[in-house]
Amino acid sequence: MNPAIKLVKTEILSDNWYVLKKFTVEHTKRNGQVDTYNRESYDRGNGAAILLYDPQARTVLLTRQFRLPTYVNGNPTGMLVEVCAGLLDKDSPAECIRREVEEETGYAVKEVTKIMELYMSPGSVTELLYFFVGEYTKDSKISQGGGVDDEEIEVIEMPFATALAMIASGEIKDAKTIILLQHAALHHLM
Repeated sequence: MNPAIKLVKTEILSDNWYVLKKFTVEHTKRNGQVDTYNRESYDRGNGAAILLYDPQARTVLLTRQFRLPTYVNGNPTGMLVEVCAGLLDKDSPAECIRREVEEETGYAVKEVTKIMELYMSPGSVTELLYFFVGEYTKDSKISQGGGVDDEEIEVIEMPFATALAMIASGEIKDAKTIILLQHAALHHLM
């Protein structure tokens, strides 16, 4: 633990969907001065995301779904184009992403390759996101997909070049998706 940081008080502000906490922090700076301040942190658990790609067809599988936070922040439809992703829910990152691929896209992937771990919004969210890539083929399709429970996920197969162009045009605004598409371009996955 960091000896310059002392958590003085922790309060739960909300435990509705996930947990929002308020922390009172004492921070001893390098000059010895101690500052006390409050910060909030949202804990929704850790997650995993994957870029599904077919190197022969030069296509990728993406999803489109409604995201309330984008809607209330100016996205007129609230719909986002994204890579397949989900929360770990006590699974390992690799087990999680295989489960999410089947639930969301209807495809089964045999091998997934972890490429990195990133904090996506470390100023306010605790989530650590595990990034994967995995190949799919037409023969990998085992069900309709679309998600579970109240999810209404549209599966989109598109040329890799089209997905890259959608970053430039602003049609893809999701950070994890942009990171994975750019990884695929930089590492010549197709």
